Amino acid sequence: MGGTGGKGDQRVATHLDDHRSTSAEARGGLPRRLKVAYVMSRFPKLSETFVLGEILAVEEHGVEVELFPLLRERADVVHPEAVALCERARFQPFLSLPILGSQLHFLRRAPRRYVGALWALLRGTWGSANYFVGALGIFPKVVHDARLMEADGIAHVHCHFSNHPAAAGFVINRLTGIPYSFTAHGFDLHVDRHMLCEKVAEAAFVVAVSEYNRKLILEECGEPSRARTTVIHCGVDTGFFRPRERAAAERPFSILCVGTLHEVKGQAYLVDACRLLAQAGMDVTCTLVGEGPDRAALIRQIATTGLEGRVAVAGRRTRAEVAGLLSRAHVLVSPSVPTAEGKREGIPVVLMEAMASGVPVVASGISGIPELVEDGRTGLLVPPRDPSALASALRRLHDDAAFRESLARAGREMVEREFDVHKNAGELVRRFRMHAGVPA
Repeated sequence: MGGTGGKGDQRVATHLDDHRSTSAEARGGLPRRLKVAYVMSRFPKLSETFVLGEILAVEEHGVEVELFPLLRERADVVHPEAVALCERARFQPFLSLPILGSQLHFLRRAPRRYVGALWALLRGTWGSANYFVGALGIFPKVVHDARLMEADGIAHVHCHFSNHPAAAGFVINRLTGIPYSFTAHGFDLHVDRHMLCEKVAEAAFVVAVSEYNRKLILEECGEPSRARTTVIHCGVDTGFFRPRERAAAERPFSILCVGTLHEVKGQAYLVDACRLLAQAGMDVTCTLVGEGPDRAALIRQIATTGLEGRVAVAGRRTRAEVAGLLSRAHVLVSPSVPTAEGKREGIPVVLMEAMASGVPVVASGISGIPELVEDGRTGLLVPPRDPSALASALRRLHDDAAFRESLARAGREMVEREFDVHKNAGELVRRFRMHAGVPA
């Protein structure tokens, strides 16, 4: 699928000019405070702390954020910081009388835009059952969201994930002219790229969380996408995740792994590495934090390898609880693997959290991870699906406390320099203001 430009860009610019002039006329000038709508697949999702942290940081930069999740996540564990955001989030059903009313509103006011947006969405997602069915499912509520955003004076829409949320931004822009951008992370970009180039072509700008992702977008969409695609790393609150005051107890050697219990996270290979270390006589414990489809299989693996009492599955934990676990860990391991379906991680945020906390990390050298973890300087990299290499890296850290401290210091410096959520949110806000025509 090639990139598009020219007439498409001119049409978007015309819509944007119309929106700006209308907004200015309604307010007697441009709004003093920028209002940005955030669109994400699900909220509040425990594993997506990067979305939550970014929203909070963007608000600290003086931006008024409205949330328009496509789905409400029902979970028994929620980050406390997300509770207040949930109360004001604009959750919508798939269909309701107000949603039907919004379809009629746009059909009367701008029938060509409405039909054109629907046609472009269905044409772009044709060939992908997931995207096509999803597009049909979300279209009515997204149309309603577009009407609400326009009425609320939203100046910019930012979407997290290049799949359904970016499609929502595409539709909102087509209907209202409000500029949109989106962030491309991991699975959303690596598995299925239907309609990616159309979304890129009409976006005000596109954020890749890594240079790896940016190159993938350029390869898929061509040279026209270069000017509007930039790398802004996901980040963490380096004031919240701080180096611990006391070193972890000397024994046992404590390993922490945080992430959804899913094949792509590679926990099975870490369990196997722990078996090798235990067989070699190393006093080691490992805590797997998270829930997911692989929970039962991992528990069976722990039992059959005789690691009960050494390796534990701890379930979901909040950000504060993860910080507490990091304060007692010798190392954080992220043994990610690419799956047969093409799933692979972007840059796991838990690596940033650990490095900010002064905890050395071991990770797989895939995707954008080497942009954060420089082997031998800010952490250790190992090949994916290699329990022996993983065990060797852990043994090296176990045997050399000075090396652990060196990695911890350099890791913290790396996160402060390039992965601090407040700094990176500032770059996002600068772009929001520029494309919305709202001065600082």
